[in-house]
Amino acid sequence: MTVDLDLTRVLRPGDTVTWGQACAEPRTLTELLVEQADRIGGVRCFVGIPAESALTAATVPDAVEVHSYCGAGTNAALHAAGRLEIWPLHYASLPHLLTYGDLRADVVLVQVSAPDEQGRHSLGLADDYFSAALDTARVVIAEVNEQVPFTHGARTLTASDWTAAIHTSRTPGRMPTPRVDDRTRQVAERVAGLVPDGATLQFGIGALPEAVLAALLEGGEHQDLGIHSGIVNDSALALIEAGMATGGRKTHDRGVAVAGLIGGTERLFRWADRNPALEIRSTAYTHDPRVLATSYRMTAINAAIEVDLTGQVNAEVAAGRYVGAVGGAFAFLRGAARSDGGVPIVALPSITKSVSRIVADLNGPVSTPRSEDIVVVTEHGVADLRGASLSQRVERMLAVADPAHRAALDASADRVLASA
Repeated sequence: MTVDLDLTRVLRPGDTVTWGQACAEPRTLTELLVEQADRIGGVRCFVGIPAESALTAATVPDAVEVHSYCGAGTNAALHAAGRLEIWPLHYASLPHLLTYGDLRADVVLVQVSAPDEQGRHSLGLADDYFSAALDTARVVIAEVNEQVPFTHGARTLTASDWTAAIHTSRTPGRMPTPRVDDRTRQVAERVAGLVPDGATLQFGIGALPEAVLAALLEGGEHQDLGIHSGIVNDSALALIEAGMATGGRKTHDRGVAVAGLIGGTERLFRWADRNPALEIRSTAYTHDPRVLATSYRMTAINAAIEVDLTGQVNAEVAAGRYVGAVGGAFAFLRGAARSDGGVPIVALPSITKSVSRIVADLNGPVSTPRSEDIVVVTEHGVADLRGASLSQRVERMLAVADPAHRAALDASADRVLASA
């Protein structure tokens, strides 16, 4: 499809540009930005999680600076190539960053659905953190994509809300369910055993959280699970279709799954279209501390790169490369810890290849501090660190480490406690 839109007429050198992440990326517009960047002049782009993104290490022009809160997917290669500036912020801080902070967006590229009978276009696949910038940006350019679902809850726009628009019909970027190995599946089964009936579920992005949803589905024993998460994916849809995730006991939005963005495939996109069982909401709501803490049995399921013996979590850096994020885990874990009957879970395999992921000292930053109440799960067991002393934490973390590494970790325990 050929699209005739001269971005030099509305963008200025030095502009900061942002758009919806993952499946919500308006790829025709971002492809045009890549093609025309040299003629526009230098611009800064703030991007999120990529899903078949137009902006990769192989495609990013010299005239584009790329900024992000995360190193997920193809962002990791951008960072390794020195082309990605990381902003290690809590997810809830992102709307302010893009509206009043140092990355205030001058231009928002937005993918929207076809209009409804009243001429309203839904944000469709994400409301999330970027939508706040629609109110403060100098320029809003819309990609009206006939294949974007019209979703409930999501903000709507009309033609008067944008500066320019293009019309397309293409499958949005997809995020298929990742494959998992046996060790990850074992961790997921342990996590599933901690989920209470009727729990309001939050789950992160990646193989392990999705494996937990698959384990819940396979177990078939849970009832009335609810969804209040940053993302809804194909694995969550499977739970809904199986009648296990009815949302029947949710404190907020009973009977409705709530998420900031849709991250999946065409099957999920079709299900979401005009479906009142799903609401797509902004970060201000999905990550609201009050909403999370008062949600029925809020259960947060988040992965980590490594956890140290005192319960500090690194979810950002692996082998010296930025591949994760601070993200929203902190908000959800804290909300789950304060929810009556909630469970704040950090899950990870105990090793990758022969390297222990339970460590004496983190090899990256502290993404979640040990002051937060969490439950650490590996394939070897469960370390409940809620209300635990330092010595209790060390003892419990040693028990969930890989047996081949326990002696070496135990030998470091006295030093860890002495310096803690």
